[in-house]
Amino acid sequence: MQSFPVLGNTIRPLQHRDLEIIQRFASPNDLEQIAVSDLSGCRSRQKISLHQLASWLPAPVQTLLKPYVRAYVSECNGIIQGFIRVSPFNNNSSTWQIDRVVVLPEAQNGQHNVGTQLIRYCLESCLEARTWVLQVDINQKDTIALYRQNGFQPLAQFTDWEIDTASLHELAHHSPDLPNLMPVSNADASLLYQLDTAAMPPHIRQVYDLNIDDFRAKTIDKLVNHSSLLINHLQDVSGYVYEPQRKAAIGYFYLLLQRPTVNQPDEKLIHHCQLTVHPAYTWLYPELTSQIAQIVIKQSPEKQAENVSLQLSSADYQPEREDYLEGIHAQRQGHSLLMARSVWHKIRETKPVLDGLQLSRMLSGLQPTQKPIPGRIETLPQQHQHTDESL
Repeated sequence: MQSFPVLGNTIRPLQHRDLEIIQRFASPNDLEQIAVSDLSGCRSRQKISLHQLASWLPAPVQTLLKPYVRAYVSECNGIIQGFIRVSPFNNNSSTWQIDRVVVLPEAQNGQHNVGTQLIRYCLESCLEARTWVLQVDINQKDTIALYRQNGFQPLAQFTDWEIDTASLHELAHHSPDLPNLMPVSNADASLLYQLDTAAMPPHIRQVYDLNIDDFRAKTIDKLVNHSSLLINHLQDVSGYVYEPQRKAAIGYFYLLLQRPTVNQPDEKLIHHCQLTVHPAYTWLYPELTSQIAQIVIKQSPEKQAENVSLQLSSADYQPEREDYLEGIHAQRQGHSLLMARSVWHKIRETKPVLDGLQLSRMLSGLQPTQKPIPGRIETLPQQHQHTDESL
């Protein structure tokens, strides 16, 4: 891969002293994003808050978590121009995702120049990455143009849906028929991997490049996720539906419940859900949605049971889910675009100098016995002239 041109700014890792400046211009979601999932179907790995890692985690723990999140800032003459946050998408780090790119208003080289420099720096520095993915709001035309300028192409479109309180109570009255609803553990990683593989088109599956280890939670991941949930007043619930005849998982849900805070006890609780259903078992949508609605109503406090909503997303390659959500009068809240690009890091190959010296020809007299080295034929053999002899 050829080196990209330098635009004049200096790229360096994010430091604790930079957070105060970045927080002035970045929204809270840019620094405190706790996502329901990554871009894939079943995984439930939360993103880690940068300012929390820099403030309350000790240095040894930050060293352990360094492979998960990388953040860089663009600086020109001591002034921060912008920052970028990236993280590995799968366990073997073959696919990375761009979590966020923020360009500050005082950027001297323009938004696209600073953003391009940050993106291309990450493309060069993350040598283990072979594919990059990101998800951007479809209304952010300038951001999409920035990503397109740097080689990202759209793959799929996601729609965010919201189910209001009245619809949740109506769904909760239905008794779901889920006799084989199981809790999720590391022992079920192979089942969830098979379900996730069947639920995605081949080109999306190839970009994600997931394996069974991506559906297993490590001890350090569990500790970080649990700490992040406690700090952000969240609670997670997950489960999957097991089919005993096929010995496979046919449905999965991951629910992220928002807990009320002391400062705002009467705020609206917005819960998030991730739902994956096998394409051959689309009849599970009403059953799983009813189960999720019952959990939401049961876990919500009595004072706020009438002020809750549920948000989930669906891709454009899942028409059955979108038809069902329209049937229960769910509201479209937003659209996002999944984009990806591949990266090829060129490995320089040098041709040995001795290959051009033709040593086999020069040292033909030093050939070892019984191991002949074929040499070049310099002259053609003399032609035999045939003459007729007289009898």
